[in-house]
Amino acid sequence: MRSKRMFTAVDSHTEGMPTRVVTGGVGVIPGSTMNEKRLYFMEHLDDIRLLLMNEPRGHSAMSGAILQAPTRPDADWGVVYIEVSGCLPMCGHGTIGVATVLVETGMVEVTEPVTTIRLDTPAGLVIARVDVSDGHADSVTIENVPSYTVRLDATVEVPGYGTVPYSLAFGGNFYAMVDLDAVGLEFDRADQEEIMAAGLAIMTAINETDPPSHPEIEGVDHCHHVEFIAPGSDAKHSRHAMAIYPGWFDRSPCGTGTSARMAELYSRGQLGLNQDFLNESFIGSCFTGRLISETTVAGMPAVIPTITGRAWVTGIGQYLLDPSDPFPTGFQF
Repeated sequence: MRSKRMFTAVDSHTEGMPTRVVTGGVGVIPGSTMNEKRLYFMEHLDDIRLLLMNEPRGHSAMSGAILQAPTRPDADWGVVYIEVSGCLPMCGHGTIGVATVLVETGMVEVTEPVTTIRLDTPAGLVIARVDVSDGHADSVTIENVPSYTVRLDATVEVPGYGTVPYSLAFGGNFYAMVDLDAVGLEFDRADQEEIMAAGLAIMTAINETDPPSHPEIEGVDHCHHVEFIAPGSDAKHSRHAMAIYPGWFDRSPCGTGTSARMAELYSRGQLGLNQDFLNESFIGSCFTGRLISETTVAGMPAVIPTITGRAWVTGIGQYLLDPSDPFPTGFQF
């Protein structure tokens, strides 16, 4: 057996969405902060992401996280998030997966009933509190980065769809929130191709006419997520279909998307602090969100969200690259 690259990973899924937690084979990514490491990885090491996320080792909705030593003294581990669409500044389901893997594999000191793990992410410090019983990670609550509303009740002209109302918020990534009724579609997986087409068209229109930009995180300057809100959703229980560039749906309820949705509801005065918010994915899995405090981002009002969900380890693997492999960076189909 020949191989010029080998990566070790622990695979997991968070409420249905995979996280391939890469534990070896990458080495130290240069950078004095985790976001600098993310930007360096994007420019110089993206072949690793493509190899591990694309087919045939991954699939069209693959997601992962690369473990690194932290760059800040108050963190236990650093994380660079990877998926088929690129490198994210933050990933909620991925963080829940990482925390679960760290506990299940003994890569952190495990204490019961709660193990606290401080994670250095490109978007900032994220605290994961893992409920543990008999050595098993039962659930994870993450305290996310500050989340805030960018636009409420804006509109964008979308070819083929006309004037589409939307709101935009940041929860670790930028999210456009659109009522499914506004594009004339049903909350039904039988309509997923039509929903995805609408989502990609809306992303393109926003990014071409008025792209968002985070004031404090370099390289976070686009919208690659559209959270289609199902009819009947409110500030207690919301259902959604999360369309993600370049063309797949989040299987999980989306942790950063849940954070953005709560920030939007808070801005509307519909969701207060310390109130549970149930967010349901397109496949019916759920996260419980809660806003725990107010803060600011570059002078703008913001909130600190928590997200509670579950993850399960699904496998341990070694991923190889044979020097004669005709698809060294995989492919998308």
